Amino acid sequence: MKKTALLAGATGLVGSALLPLLLASERYAKVLVVGRRPVAIQHPKLTQVVTDLGQLEAERLRLIADDVYCCLGTTMRQAGSKEAFYEVDFTYVVKLAAITAGNFAAQFLVVSAIGADTESAFYYSKVKGEMEAAVRQAPFRAIHIFRPSLLLGTRARPRLGERLGGLVLRLLGPLLRGSWQKYRAITDVAVARAMLAAAAEDGGGVRVHELRGD
Repeated sequence: MKKTALLAGATGLVGSALLPLLLASERYAKVLVVGRRPVAIQHPKLTQVVTDLGQLEAERLRLIADDVYCCLGTTMRQAGSKEAFYEVDFTYVVKLAAITAGNFAAQFLVVSAIGADTESAFYYSKVKGEMEAAVRQAPFRAIHIFRPSLLLGTRARPRLGERLGGLVLRLLGPLLRGSWQKYRAITDVAVARAMLAAAAEDGGGVRVHELRGD
């Protein structure tokens, strides 16, 4: 029996790479996209739920799916404050997990970041770690946490720092060995493919995927 996928963050870097894969996948008969802005795609499988992410509870009955893909995320600079960053990267993600788990979704697949740690001295990594810890408590059959290093891809709003970082990591990538390999930059498409492949395993429990480029 074909399934329903739900994707949050479809206009972001990984989400925009993942959406076409979900629509093309024979696994899914329906793909729900939830977000503040509609995506500029029309497809017979696609249903869009356009809403303020702070009001997800009001859309509970529309957020019913088998596999939930969460690609929500921002940066401190884009958010404008620690509070706004926390709202996107923690509150919205954890609320989505709670609502969809309550709707009996089987799997939750979420993009985190390398270095996520509740004890981190870096606010970004600390919030990501707290998000992971909270999501782990949701009663899904399977939870997949993806921790990519620097993401490479075409962003709607290019970030100079990430472009420079990506260039450096591309040059250093072949030199990174052993435990340092996890810091190799990885493309948005590679992360999206890893998420779809993980869902297709239909396993159980919590898995952390530390993704690296080749």
